[in-house]
Formats: sequence, structure tokens, C-alpha cells
Amino acid sequence: MSSVHPTLAGVTQRIQTRSAAMRSAYLKRVQALRNRPRGADRMGCANVAHAFAALPGADKFRVVAEKAPNIGIVTAYNDMLSAHQPYEGYPALIRETALKLGATAQVAGGVPAMCDGVTQGYAGMELSLFSRDTIAMGTAIALSHDVFDAVLLLGICDKIVPGLLIGALHFGHLPCVFVPAGPMGSGLSNSDKAKVREQAALGLVGRDELLKAEQAAYHSPGTCTFYGTANSNQMLLEAMGLHLPGAAFVPPNTPLREALTREAVRTVLGLRKGQRDLPIGQLVDERCIVNAMVALLATGGSTNHLIHWVAVARAAGILIDWSDFSDLSGVVPLLARVYPNGSADVNQFQAAGGPGFVIRELLDAGLMHELDAVNPGGLRAQTTQPHLDAGSLHFAPLPAASGDESVLRGAAVPFSAGGGLKLLAGNLGRSVIKISAVPEDRHIIEAPAVVFDGQEALHTAFNAGELDRDFIAVVRFQGPQANGMPELHKLTPPLAVLQGKGYRVALVTDGRMSGASGKVPSAIHVSPEALAGGPLAKVCTGDLIRLDAEAGTLQALVPEAEWAARPLAQRDDTLAAVHAHDLGRELFAGLRRNVNSAEEGACTWL
Repeated sequence: MSSVHPTLAGVTQRIQTRSAAMRSAYLKRVQALRNRPRGADRMGCANVAHAFAALPGADKFRVVAEKAPNIGIVTAYNDMLSAHQPYEGYPALIRETALKLGATAQVAGGVPAMCDGVTQGYAGMELSLFSRDTIAMGTAIALSHDVFDAVLLLGICDKIVPGLLIGALHFGHLPCVFVPAGPMGSGLSNSDKAKVREQAALGLVGRDELLKAEQAAYHSPGTCTFYGTANSNQMLLEAMGLHLPGAAFVPPNTPLREALTREAVRTVLGLRKGQRDLPIGQLVDERCIVNAMVALLATGGSTNHLIHWVAVARAAGILIDWSDFSDLSGVVPLLARVYPNGSADVNQFQAAGGPGFVIRELLDAGLMHELDAVNPGGLRAQTTQPHLDAGSLHFAPLPAASGDESVLRGAAVPFSAGGGLKLLAGNLGRSVIKISAVPEDRHIIEAPAVVFDGQEALHTAFNAGELDRDFIAVVRFQGPQANGMPELHKLTPPLAVLQGKGYRVALVTDGRMSGASGKVPSAIHVSPEALAGGPLAKVCTGDLIRLDAEAGTLQALVPEAEWAARPLAQRDDTLAAVHAHDLGRELFAGLRRNVNSAEEGACTWL
């Protein structure tokens, strides 16, 4: 066992000190809930009858009279999303397995699951970020019946996993295990798909050819195969010990996938009081959160998690910020090259060693904390890989070497010495940049600003040929308060085309660019946002902007006195009205009013 790296130890200690009062209060609440009698013994007879009315008679007897443990299932199943469609049969499988183990299981509730790939660039995307807290609230409603001894959480994608985790942490007295469903098979490569998108942006291919390419990439049940937010979720859950070892990227509808799902039932039952006694509120401590941060940095994962995991930590009474990520990024090596910061997809990542290889390398380098996990072997068990032997599930050590060093490397020979994400700060606010996919000669961009108050305006200017030059696009009024902080991923093709022509371009925005953030330097999540009086509202077209990912600065090169005196631009009323109405946006007005900043987790519940 290696000693913990001093920076890892220092950041963890800083977080523990900062969080001491909040974490202590949280754990006291968790303990008080753990000390109560079980639900079926504690509640009134009418309450109990309602809770188990639909169970078969033998199951009612088992859970009430025999005091059998009752597992609550919270599922994000729907059959529109490829990642969640495989969950359709999971409840029956879980109930069957639970009965064999002397327990019962009930679907406590379902939570919504939306796909950013479907809503990208359209009005639905403005509900996306807030769907996370909606899912957290849905999880709380599902578990509010308070008759469960353990919980299985079925969800994979962007806002779904953070939402389920936030909701579960508000029931921190319960043991919980996440149950993934796995990625779709490899189709059209992510790099080939990106090329067709750029050709479409140039008008070189039409809709038919573009649609053909997209359907070849997204083609079957399972998670999309690029390393965006959904697959980053899975990596982080493995590093937190909330999955069975190696469960993240086993394909759906396979015997191994079924065996892992059945084993999750056995595992969660073993975490109860009187067993291992490991509720989720105790398991997810400061070290566990730091491990998730390290896993994100070491794999060049989704920028969205610099928002989501701040919120997850808060749900466990833990305070983290972007400076913590930045300090860790200085010492955590980049071990993975998976699209968009490489050409491989997650199936190739898994074949090369996957999350278990990353976790083992980081543990051995002292860059991850040894800690408890849902598996009895602790986090070290996450460095094994599952396999079937004569139909039985077993976990074997991973090979010592990477299966493909173009995709995955050891800590001694990383792709780079630092992590894939960096903090930028200056007179434009604080923001983050994903540099793992950005060419080194683009880490510093200094160019005049071109200001847009929405992504549609940038597309219009691009299509009119007005952007064939060096410039930094400032796309503002895209923060949580303004319009729900949509992903602006549709800006990637035109900006990539301009960069490909040799122009030095970059993006600065208070919006998001998602786990698909690519090769164009993008300072995103700028906080405070423009609508909240942030300095992006001061920028004028023609201002010289310097984005320096090496120095970690984001600066408007405007004389200090002029900058201080410059008024804040106001959002156009017509534009504001567009983002306030239709397609459900009115229902989220209260969340837009109450949300805090991106760096504080864009939480609507504090």
C-alpha cells in the first residue's frame, strides 16, 4: 500500500476542515434515522397495509411477520433512451433474486430520464440541468414511504446518476448500490462521426448523409460510446465504490450483465444493519468525494461533473469547490485517451483495462484513498474484473499491463503529468476548461471578442461567413438563472471548422459544453453568470480577451479603470421571453430564480 500523495492528503484535509460543521450535522441526522425501528414495525397498521397491499400474500407475510428485508428499487427506465431501455426487465430479475435470498423488493418509484443528445440545441435542453434536481426530488418521493431496508438505484446518464445520488444521500441511513446497464456496441467511430458533422457544417454533405452517420453511431440499446457525462458517471461511481467491481461497461443483455445485477441484490442486502452496516451516508465521505474528483481528472472526463459533484458533495454535508479540482489536477496524471480526448470509445477503454486499471494505478501511486466500498473487499476490490465460470460470477485480478497503451496507461507513463481539467480565473470570473483534447498550441488564445447573447446568433454569423478570422466567441446569458444553463455542444462543429482553417478561435461562456467538450479551447461555466451581474455582461465586441490554460487565467485586456466603470449589458427582453415560455419552460421558472451558481453546484434545493 502506497502512502497518500501530500497534495491529495492536503486537499482532503482542507475539505474535511471546511466541511466539519455541515458534515457533523449530516451524520447526526443519518444516525438518528438509523436508530429507528424498521418501517413495518414502526408504522401504523393502515400505513403498513397500504405499503404492501399489492404484494403477493406470501411476500406480505415474509416482510411483515418474518421481518424480511425489503429492497426499494428506484428506476430511470424508459424505452426511448438507449441507455435506460435495458432496465425494463430489471425489477422482475431483482424481485426473483431477492425472494431466493429471503428478502422482498418493490419498485419504489421511477424518475425521469432525458437525453441531451435528443434535446441538444433545442428548447428541451433548457430543462436538462434542472432535471438533475427533479430526479433527486423524485428519488426522495420514491423513498418517502420509508419502508425500505436497502435501495438499488437504476440509472446511467448525464443528470440521472447525480440526481439519484443526491436523492439517495438525503436518505443516507440506507445502504445503496447503483446498478448500471452497460454501453451499446461500437458503431461508426466517434472521430468519423465528428468529421461528418464538420462536413455538414460546411455544407459539403446533406441531411441524408449526416443522418446515416449519426444512426450508425447511435444504433442499439446501451449507453453512447463516447466518454461524455454518462460514461464519466460510471467511472466516478466505480471510484467511489458504489458499483460492483467492473460493472460499469459490461454490455447490456448478456449473461454477465444479468449475473452482476443479481449479485447487486446480494450485495445491498449484506450492507444492512446487523451485516456490514454501511449506509450510503457513511460510505460517501470526504475521501470518497476526493476519489471521484481524482477519477474524473485522471480520465479527462466530463466538465459537467465540476457542477454535479459539488452538488453531490453538498448532499452529504461536504463542501468542495473548483480550487480543489484545480489543485488535484496539478498532480493527477492523465491515464486515459477516450473520445473526445482520444480516438477510442468506452468499449476499447474497457478492453484495455477500464475503470479497474485506472483505480489500481491511482491507488498504487498514492493518488486515491483506500476506503470502504459496497463490495466487502473495499476499493481494492474495484481493481478486479468480473467473469463467468460455469455460470457463476467470479472476480479476477486485472492484467499488470494495459491492453492498449494508446488508450490506457499506467501512472508511471501517463499521457500527461496533470489532469485533463483546469481552473481559469481573472476579471471575467472563474471558469473551467477541459484541456485533455485541446492541442498544446491552442492552450493560449489571445484574440478580439465577438459577443453573442445566444448560440443561434453565432450560427447565423458563421453561416453568413462573418467569422473567418481570429476571435474569441463570448456566448453569454446561458447560465442557470438565465435559461437553465444548456449545453452548447452544437457550437463545436462551426468552431472546429474555423480552427481547422487555421484561425485561432476559442469559446468563453457561462453555459455548458458537456462531456463532449472537444478540441476547441472553451472556458465554460463562467461564474458569476452574466444575468447575475457577472463580468461577462461587461464584454464588448472588439475587446481583447486572453485565455491562458497554462497560467490558469481568463482576462479581458481592458484598462482597469475603464473595466470598473463599464456598465453591465442587460439581456434583451424578447430573448428573455423566448427562454421563459413553451415546452415546459414555465414550470422551471422557480428553479431558475432560486438556483445558485455553477461553482456552488447549480443547486435549487439549498
